[in-house]
Amino acid sequence: MNGDSALHERYDALQARISAACSRAGRDAGTVRLLAVSKTFPPARVLELASLGQRAFGESYLQEALPKISACRDERPDFALEWHFIGPIQSNKTRAIAERFDWVQSVDREKTARRLAEQRPASTEPLNVCLQVNVSGEATKSGCDPAQAPGLAGAIAALPRLRLRGVMAIPAPTDDPTLQRAQFASVRRIYEALLDAGHRLDTLSIGMSDDLESAIAEGATMVRVGTALFGSRPRQQPAI
Repeated sequence: MNGDSALHERYDALQARISAACSRAGRDAGTVRLLAVSKTFPPARVLELASLGQRAFGESYLQEALPKISACRDERPDFALEWHFIGPIQSNKTRAIAERFDWVQSVDREKTARRLAEQRPASTEPLNVCLQVNVSGEATKSGCDPAQAPGLAGAIAALPRLRLRGVMAIPAPTDDPTLQRAQFASVRRIYEALLDAGHRLDTLSIGMSDDLESAIAEGATMVRVGTALFGSRPRQQPAI
């Protein structure tokens, strides 16, 4: 099977999974967006998937992402791809992120948000932001403590050049659907509390290749999928 055919089949299968999960949850499939996580894959693979209709892509490694974004825009500007930064954010990388990405889903500190706001070009649309919450309490995982979410949301919402869109989380991996749903439900409650506090949010970014059904059952409006789309990843690069 050639690469195009394999990618097309995986894309169709993933869309079917999302639709089926939405149906079981009593939701319209149009309420869940797919973010294709293209980190470690070359521009050619991004453009193959974009030719099938996918437009939103997620990257975690800035040094890899910047030339990829340029290559895709140069080759197919008509695709108007939407780029999301989803990895940990180092202070010395905020300018490039603010300048080159449409979304940042991994803001977990006010200092980071302020740098992004200051460095977002005035000639562009405001940078769409999700605050990342560490609901599992894992020391090795990025994200603010759930108790800090209201304060961080307020700080982000008050900054110019940023548009607070929602909440992102990467709970501890588990094969237990009950535990998956419990963890995603805890993220949903944070999201709903922010809505109740008056924040105008529309994005609950939870769920990946192995647990998107549980995430959709708990209200996900965006799922971040890499392996189920592109296949096994090449050797992972160091985070930059």
